[in-house]
Amino acid sequence: MVRALALLLAQLTAAAVVSETVEIGEGDRVDLGTFECRDITRSTVLQRVCYDRTRQDLVVATNGAYDRYCGVTAETVDRLLGAPSMGQFFNQNIRRETAGSRYDCHA
Repeated sequence: MVRALALLLAQLTAAAVVSETVEIGEGDRVDLGTFECRDITRSTVLQRVCYDRTRQDLVVATNGAYDRYCGVTAETVDRLLGAPSMGQFFNQNIRRETAGSRYDCHA
């Protein structure tokens, strides 16, 4: 048993780490290597939430498409993840309706 575990650990350390890249909007791509991602099962709006605390970057999957939000504080993300209705919190506090609005990455 210990031998099998040691072999498994050796294989995992030798395996190449492949970073995931997702397409955002119209052809922009984001490397999720520095993000902490969570698959969301308790929301009908959000399928996945990825957050980079250092850069305050939030990437979310809604309706099978990814979008990026910049300058989102860790507190806001924690509130999103703990909200009784994640979709309602996201729509009211994070989702932008137009370019140049809050959390726009190109502003």
